[in-house]
Amino acid sequence: MEGKRTSIFANSLIWFGAAVSIAEILTGTYFAPLGFQKGLMAIILGHIIGCAMFFAAGMIGARTRKSAMETVKMSFGSQGGLLFAALNVLQLTGWTAIMIYDGALAANGIFATGPWVWCLVIGVMILIWIFIGVENLGKVNTIAMAALFILSLILCGVIFKGGSALPAGGEAMSFGAAVELSVAMPLSWLPVISDYTREAEKPFGATLASTVVYGIVSCWMYAIGMGAAIFTGESDISQIMVKAGLGVAGLLIIVLSTVTTTFLDAFSAGVSSVSISGRISEKWAGIVVTVIGTIAAIVYPMDNITDFLYLIGSVFAPMIAIQIADYFILNKDSSRQAANGMNLIIWVIGFILYRWLMTVDIPVGNTLPDMAVTIVICLAANAVFGSRNRR
Repeated sequence: MEGKRTSIFANSLIWFGAAVSIAEILTGTYFAPLGFQKGLMAIILGHIIGCAMFFAAGMIGARTRKSAMETVKMSFGSQGGLLFAALNVLQLTGWTAIMIYDGALAANGIFATGPWVWCLVIGVMILIWIFIGVENLGKVNTIAMAALFILSLILCGVIFKGGSALPAGGEAMSFGAAVELSVAMPLSWLPVISDYTREAEKPFGATLASTVVYGIVSCWMYAIGMGAAIFTGESDISQIMVKAGLGVAGLLIIVLSTVTTTFLDAFSAGVSSVSISGRISEKWAGIVVTVIGTIAAIVYPMDNITDFLYLIGSVFAPMIAIQIADYFILNKDSSRQAANGMNLIIWVIGFILYRWLMTVDIPVGNTLPDMAVTIVICLAANAVFGSRNRR
């Protein structure tokens, strides 16, 4: 992404838009069986863990002025990093489809014209955002974010005003599983954040602001979803809006939030595609991903994304753990070698460990222990086999 440097305010707007998401609200509804207080504790703890990693990933890109997948090559090599670039393009294409699907269903719940129509409307708006470009959104993004903020406050008031908790329903979830579900959303942005912090005027300030804004607003969205399920007994956010008489305002929340979040997924898929081949255009790759995501949203049902979130965690948690160890502790850069075999083996171990930890109920979730063990293995392997490629 070439062009002028982005301000702290611009980065904050980008991540405010990323956090205001129907997917985050829907994920929040899963916390209802824990009760509001315990559920909120799980949401906050999970976001503290996830956003700490979010900040670390963003700082690597901000300091090196490299995109997310280019920073991955610093730990896994120029060819080894291609694995994660390809996986990232796949997960971002999946997110694009999921976000369009969720947004279309919610919009159709307010104005029933057929979900496929709303898929097309949202898809076209995302394409417009991509054509404008993140560096040129300026006033458009400011106006969209201001509208989203006001409308989200209205929605929050509708849900919590004078509400009393209804009996908890749905399948019970352990506190550790809830924490992990909270970690999963900021974790899904790890292979994306550097695509935006790399052009920041003030690397530290922009990364910190992005992290704080995303963390707070994401917790807010989770809490709205959980509150909707607990205080209204309704997990379909479109029906809450209809019953509250929000109408057009509710539709604006759904469409704008879907577009501003999904735009980041599609654009970053384009950036990651460039890491695979420099001959690929960021913008046109993002357009192709948007078209594929729109078609997939029309054709395939995507109602439960929890398994998808956990899969993302198992891939990218050990990846960022190795990056943290290499960049912040070992001061290594493997981007000049084809592949760092040792780190790739450590990543496989971290991936397997994450999947096994999913079978164990840990109060802090399984991402934190998986990352801690992966970092220890990385440091031990470098101590035994020697640390090469220092920056």
